[in-house]
Amino acid sequence: MAVKFMSDEWLKEVETRLNAHEGFQTAAKGQSAKLQNEVAGTPLGDVRYWMQIDNGKVSLGKGDVEGAEATLSQDYPTAVSMSKGETTGQAAFMQGKLKVQGNLMKIMQLQGAFSQMGPALQDLQVEY
Repeated sequence: MAVKFMSDEWLKEVETRLNAHEGFQTAAKGQSAKLQNEVAGTPLGDVRYWMQIDNGKVSLGKGDVEGAEATLSQDYPTAVSMSKGETTGQAAFMQGKLKVQGNLMKIMQLQGAFSQMGPALQDLQVEY
């Protein structure tokens, strides 16, 4: 059954799959981060959600996280393209489609974990 992109169900499913994926767990082990995400122009309006990583475990939720170390901003087409694996966050950043405010070094330290998100979510059916 497909989950609606950016919905509460999508966030919960992403969290569950990342926490169950050995590759993500290994890459995120020893890492901690509080990241804010802003996606403009979704069918649900502008969406704000957060991701917190704490020694390999991840949690996600709608709204804002207190003490965000970095904020990632993008439009809906960019978010969809990254979700589908058609582009990477690094490529979107280099093209100016993904903006980062705050601790860019923190984002760079998490590249290993981010690279495991695609494999962890490959079987997730998403309705865009």
